[in-house]
Amino acid sequence: MKQIVLTLFSFLIMSTISAQNKTLVAYFSATGTTKKVATELAAVVNADLHEIKPAQAYTNADLNWHDKKSRSSVEMADKKSRPAITDKLTNMSDYQTIYVGFPIWWYTAPTIINTFFESYDFKGKTVYLYATSGGSTIDKSVSDLKAAYPEINIKSGRLLNYAGKNELQDFVGNR
Repeated sequence: MKQIVLTLFSFLIMSTISAQNKTLVAYFSATGTTKKVATELAAVVNADLHEIKPAQAYTNADLNWHDKKSRSSVEMADKKSRPAITDKLTNMSDYQTIYVGFPIWWYTAPTIINTFFESYDFKGKTVYLYATSGGSTIDKSVSDLKAAYPEINIKSGRLLNYAGKNELQDFVGNR
């Protein structure tokens, strides 16, 4: 009987430790580029994958950065903009390490990333940022998000345009 109790107790402890060390790869992708990187990153780190999904999908017209009245232009001009998200996680407390990915818009993270950060409790979690971009670096995104959320343990960020397995392993290994 003692052996059974010890076995069950060991199983319970291991299950708790395992649940506390889970990794999540969360991403927002308007065109599919960041989604591809997120999917590959989740495979490399053996993580769960979660799409940060806008309640209202972005159309091509919404993404027209040449149009100052397009949805993305209006959102990015308003620093208080928080586009609604859907498919929220119910188990965020399970994750210790979270990779958050997004395309660079107007040299920084889209405001939907702020919605994501403000939707969950990140206490005790470590967040690594990654992004895709046609020409910008991730530096401003990292500094903007660290300044906006000083209570979140946001670590390094890296631009991962079309990253292959080796670059993703390097990113994960150099955190």
